[in-house]
Amino acid sequence: MILKNYKGFFFLVTILIMLVLAFVQTGCKVYRFKDVSIPDTIKVVKVNMIQNKASYVNPNLAPKLTDALKQKIVSQTKMTQTNGDDADWEISCTITTYSFSTSGISNQRVNTNRLNVGIHIEINDKRAQKVNKYDVSRSFDYDGSMALQQAEQSLESDMLKSLTDDIFNRIFSNW
Repeated sequence: MILKNYKGFFFLVTILIMLVLAFVQTGCKVYRFKDVSIPDTIKVVKVNMIQNKASYVNPNLAPKLTDALKQKIVSQTKMTQTNGDDADWEISCTITTYSFSTSGISNQRVNTNRLNVGIHIEINDKRAQKVNKYDVSRSFDYDGSMALQQAEQSLESDMLKSLTDDIFNRIFSNW
């Protein structure tokens, strides 16, 4: 009988500790949702046009990736976007790598090629007066019989989604 009371007591104490921790965690001045962590002082963001400084330039990638990143930030955060100088964070990205390589050979023929894309990210945190720099990269495989332009067209939607997610996660989820 006494053992039952101790079990109930320990259960109740455990629940109370968990509730206290939950309330303490909500007051840490960072709001979180969908695995996104943004300091509460950051309310306005400016996303500059993505620059393309790779040795090979896909002329469609930078403007479409810029638009996709802006849309993702609007839909997944509470931040307001601006084009002015009043931003708390200014995000600048540069496509640094856009290269092709053979990734698979069968019967002495290329059967798979790989497109490699690398992006350098800089976040100018005007409130903290510091610049954070990150790099992301992603590889996309495609059929070796496809011409480069065909591959770019067939991979475009996957590239935009994957690269946008990678940039967003690196900036807002500390991945």
